[in-house]
Amino acid sequence: MSSSHRIGVAQGTALFVGAVLGGGVLVLPALAAKEAGPASLVAWALLVAFCVPVAGAFAALGMRYPDGGGVATYAAKAFGPRAAAPVGWLFYFAVPAGVTSAAIVGGAYVADALGGGQGMTLTVAALLLLCSFASNWLGLRLSGGLQLMLVGLLAALMVVAIVIAAPDARADHLTPFAPHGWLAVGHAATLLFFAFSGWEAVSHLSGEFSNPRRQLPIVTALTIVVVAVLYLGIAFTSVAVLGSEPKRAGVPLTLLLERGIGDWAGAVTAVAAVLLTFATTNSYIAGGSRLGAALGRDGDLPSWLAPGNRAGEIPRRSLAVLAALVAALLLTAAVADIGLDPIMSAASACFVAVYIAGLSAAVKLLRGSRLGQLGALVSLVIVLVVFCFYGAFLALPVALVIGAKLFQFATRRRRATDRVPATAAEPDAQAADRVPSA
Repeated sequence: MSSSHRIGVAQGTALFVGAVLGGGVLVLPALAAKEAGPASLVAWALLVAFCVPVAGAFAALGMRYPDGGGVATYAAKAFGPRAAAPVGWLFYFAVPAGVTSAAIVGGAYVADALGGGQGMTLTVAALLLLCSFASNWLGLRLSGGLQLMLVGLLAALMVVAIVIAAPDARADHLTPFAPHGWLAVGHAATLLFFAFSGWEAVSHLSGEFSNPRRQLPIVTALTIVVVAVLYLGIAFTSVAVLGSEPKRAGVPLTLLLERGIGDWAGAVTAVAAVLLTFATTNSYIAGGSRLGAALGRDGDLPSWLAPGNRAGEIPRRSLAVLAALVAALLLTAAVADIGLDPIMSAASACFVAVYIAGLSAAVKLLRGSRLGQLGALVSLVIVLVVFCFYGAFLALPVALVIGAKLFQFATRRRRATDRVPATAAEPDAQAADRVPSA
């Protein structure tokens, strides 16, 4: 069963905002302020500016090559068909780690509000992921509509927090502006970098728009504006109201909301965490499942995954594989007591590798646009610098690239082997035909 529904500007913007606006907004303003003081606001502003060329490059590629393969398709167009598999594997097999870590963050906020422990955290995470998979299983008509509602509620909640707390802003919280030196701004920017990721995930939805050439630029621009306003608003209010180092533990959004709603702030923050988690996991699962179907279609994953690769269809087999991988990862995290940091770092290393591939493709494919090509090139250099800081976690993207190449090699050998009998049998048949005449 398939769906012919195509997404428009409103649903597309909700899906894009959900992918980019992650749960980091609940903790990163305080962490960045602790690292660089009020000067952390410069890091936020720099990353908003960095978002523009990155988003523009992916939007331009999506307009030219709308396909569920996303960055894998762009890499194939730029560097040949064999480049698609490594890039596709990097994103597809990182999605389970990415959505699992996001769900665990959301579950932790709920567990904290309810006084639960690790068991409740993982249970809530599992329920959030189940809802995200169920939403995508029913198609983008439902998941896109839910995303629109949730992102709207989330944006309203963040605006309320800013408005409630703004009257308590104090000028002395902004001085000294750079207490740890200007080099600390760079460290804060590295810390904040992944609050602005997500463009690689929604690239896989480009083929789902009814008119990508007209809609993608609008959706991209709206997403940048929404993310910039919410991130900069929360970051500035956090520093001006709470200072660089809040005296009590907690997340900035909770502390800001306490100014107006008191003890209810913890529960409201838990609701915000749930909204953020669902919005993020919903977008990544939507993009990842379509990528898996596209890779199956192109022979870069088993062809069994191919159903659902056409625009408007539901890639249920790909969804089932992702769900199985997520379940296995959650179970492993529960049994082996694996912390959140290694899961997040492993996923991030793969996602940054995808960024490198996508921006490299943009540099080659956007030759007709000097501004687009220059923006992609500058963004690529920045991402390459960040990529070097992953250390041992670089082993995972390397392993996935090797796995993809081995799969390609095995597939080519199997196809060659399948052709050999017919080719080898031809001389024998010709010889048999000649025997009677002799």
